[in-house]
Amino acid sequence: MTSRKNKKLLIGISLGVLCSLCALGTIYYYLLYPQFKPSDKVYVYIDKDDNTDSVFNKVIAAGNPGNFQGFRLLAKYQNFSEHIHTGRYLINPGDNIYRVYKRLARGHQEPMNLTIGNQRTKEKLAGYLGKQLMIDSAEIAKQLLDSAFCAQLGYKEETVICLFIPDTYQIYWDISLDKFFKRMQKEHSRFWNSERLAKAKSIGFTPEEVVTIASIVEEETNNNAEKPMVAGLYINRLHASMPLQADPTIKFALQDFGLRRIMNNHLNINSPYNTYRNIGLPPGPIRIPSVKGIDSVLNYTRHDYIYMCAKEDFSGTHNFAANYAEHMANARKYWQALNQRNIYK
Repeated sequence: MTSRKNKKLLIGISLGVLCSLCALGTIYYYLLYPQFKPSDKVYVYIDKDDNTDSVFNKVIAAGNPGNFQGFRLLAKYQNFSEHIHTGRYLINPGDNIYRVYKRLARGHQEPMNLTIGNQRTKEKLAGYLGKQLMIDSAEIAKQLLDSAFCAQLGYKEETVICLFIPDTYQIYWDISLDKFFKRMQKEHSRFWNSERLAKAKSIGFTPEEVVTIASIVEEETNNNAEKPMVAGLYINRLHASMPLQADPTIKFALQDFGLRRIMNNHLNINSPYNTYRNIGLPPGPIRIPSVKGIDSVLNYTRHDYIYMCAKEDFSGTHNFAANYAEHMANARKYWQALNQRNIYK
């Protein structure tokens, strides 16, 4: 009798252990087994319009899970619909359901690298940022074109682009518009440190004026070694109260950046950016200049040149001249080269 009872007890214990192992195996498979099998790291982007089903679809499409049932169960019993956080979320090859679910449910998103480049217009900048961030490009453009908002940042509409310093910044994809501009202000202050501010003051320009000169310099040459020379030439013209006569400002005034040859009729455009008709700097930058361009102005080369002309070898560099006769000789060589290549516009 005792033997039978012992056998029943042993069988019961064995069945209990077996059931427990089955339960643990099931939990492991659905929650802890490496279900996600993307070929490389992938990211899921959750925006303001997403709901539970759309999040499911995005996670499945990006992560290629072998089995997704554990995610659905967690979402159901933990009210995931009330804990949907916008953001950019990482899925690694070999991630399990529990790890990925917790990232999304707790809002543990991955920052992204946002690159600010050398956009020529505020509209182009807004479009460029809108492609990288959750913020709608129209919202960004609206603010950049709003004089009252620009004034709050300490700029005019024409100079607000000075706020942006080209670089790569780690930032959250779903950053708000207000936080984005505050971050750009912080980076601007970090860039315009006491040393750069002192240099700008020593050469007689505000940071906005330095950026404006740098934007013209960078449209004139891609050659970093030549940028301080070009900056020195324009500063010489400013000191002499001469028109800058910078062809890139004509392109900006016309909003035709594909022009390769500026003709006399182009110089008649009635615009504050026409530096052939107006003395001094244009109202603001004609693009976002690089850090190298800005520093080239702050550390410009001292010389006597007031004229320059693109070299006839189309190397992207220039011939410089201190008087008009030398300049015209250089210009004729360049015009001849243009004519030989049938470049008339």
